Amino acid sequence: MIYSFTPPAVVGIPVVDSPALFPVHRIYCVGRNYEEHAKEMGGTGREAPFFFMKPADAVLYCAPDATAQMPYPTLTSNLHHEIELVVAIGVGGHHIKAADAHRHIFGYAVGLDMTRRDLQNDMKKQSRPWCIGKGFEHSAPIGAITPASQVPGIEQARIALEVNGQMRQNSVISKMIWNIAETIEQLSIGWTLQAGDLIYSGTPEGVGAVQAGDVLVGSVDGLSDLRMIITAPTAA
Repeated sequence: MIYSFTPPAVVGIPVVDSPALFPVHRIYCVGRNYEEHAKEMGGTGREAPFFFMKPADAVLYCAPDATAQMPYPTLTSNLHHEIELVVAIGVGGHHIKAADAHRHIFGYAVGLDMTRRDLQNDMKKQSRPWCIGKGFEHSAPIGAITPASQVPGIEQARIALEVNGQMRQNSVISKMIWNIAETIEQLSIGWTLQAGDLIYSGTPEGVGAVQAGDVLVGSVDGLSDLRMIITAPTAA
């Protein structure tokens, strides 16, 4: 097959204890999936699930025992962190029942939904789409993917984020409003899920701003930690 120009490479994420990469298809994100975070963002707590997306090339891989670099993005002065459990889909499907959701999960990883909060809020005020606040370059940092069989108790795991050694976010996965299986069920009604999809499953309370020079360490029990430094903006 001949293309007009060389197509971009597939985004691949390393898998723990495997030489193979997980090829990213789409990135889905769940909004306000922890009650206290929903309240801190102006919501009422338990709401019907809603979703937004990031492009696959927003992935920033954060290797174990290394510190990835994320340049402070353009157009914003209020870059926020949101620590999340990422669910990697290995078997696609449409109208997946919650009881069957585990059969579709390849594995899990620690992720960050980085957000240009000022741009997101401006778009909300104007009733416009807020893709510019969520779907920019490097806005989806992620650690190595651990196969689901290695973390059978993931829904009881602790999830946390430290910034410069100070705890910012600290919760447990079981506090999700919509658990992993319910999220997959609801998401698969609106889209046909595919192998390679990533689901950023929502963030607990404690989101806040970071600046150039800040070091972020995200963790979920049983998974590879994510370590990242915010660097100075890339020169134009």
